Amino acid sequence: MSVLVLALALGAACCLGLGFVLQQNAAQRAPLSDFLSFRLLLDLVKVPRWLGGIALMVVGMGLGAAALGQGELSLVEPLLATNLLFALALSRKQTRQPLGRQGWAGLLLLAGGVTAFIVAGRPEGGAATADPVRQWLIIGVMIGLALLLTTHGKRSRLSSGPVLLALAAGLLYGVQDALTRISGQKAADGIVELLTGWEPYAVLALGVTGLVLVQSAFETASLRKSLPALTAAQPLAGIVCGVGFLGDRLRTDAVALSWEAGGLLAVVAGIVLLGLHPAMPHGAPERAPVAAPAVSPASP
Repeated sequence: MSVLVLALALGAACCLGLGFVLQQNAAQRAPLSDFLSFRLLLDLVKVPRWLGGIALMVVGMGLGAAALGQGELSLVEPLLATNLLFALALSRKQTRQPLGRQGWAGLLLLAGGVTAFIVAGRPEGGAATADPVRQWLIIGVMIGLALLLTTHGKRSRLSSGPVLLALAAGLLYGVQDALTRISGQKAADGIVELLTGWEPYAVLALGVTGLVLVQSAFETASLRKSLPALTAAQPLAGIVCGVGFLGDRLRTDAVALSWEAGGLLAVVAGIVLLGLHPAMPHGAPERAPVAAPAVSPASP
């Protein structure tokens, strides 16, 4: 693994993790009437703390794009999942909570899982598939799942909604990372090649849509409820895209596959433990649905 790729990916994870904390601190005070609406972004853009979080997110996405330009998606995505460690570090500073057994266990599972997956899988680049049907099938399944999760999340926005929206955003961000890598390859062939392709515009559309989903999840629940789902879904979706149509190759013998699967399970378990750590901001009190006014019986 290149030291440059490692530095870029961890730098991206740091900026993303810190940015998520600042964004949630601001989004939790947004009006519920903006839920799953682009008006939410228009309201939040007036909040300096949120703008700081977005600035960190943009820097993180830039560093992530640079890492994707130097390394395979299946290598970079697990490293980006460590953003939760940096989010927890800032949250601990705010809440002054000790790391404790849960924190250390989550840290070891996340770091160990990433290491096991990379060492066992040995991700390598290869030729992207020339079959557009395969590419569109994988992208369509990811976007379809995100749409399904969003639909159910909208119906249960004050219970399981934030988790479902965060999962949907993670799937979209995973696809966005794959298309970012393709866009970077096209940019190397010239700006005309880049601008005449559909990928950069899809990257923009997925980024804005994912941002609305994430901020709506942050608006309606604490970071502990939403960030683990987002952090777990993105690398899994990215790895599927990388292996599915970008030509990433992983070792496929029985021993390697078992370690790869175990590593990914450890990553998800570590993300859940860290995301539920007491140091993570609880945010504003859970919002209760507004009761409908009682209807008095018609007088005779």
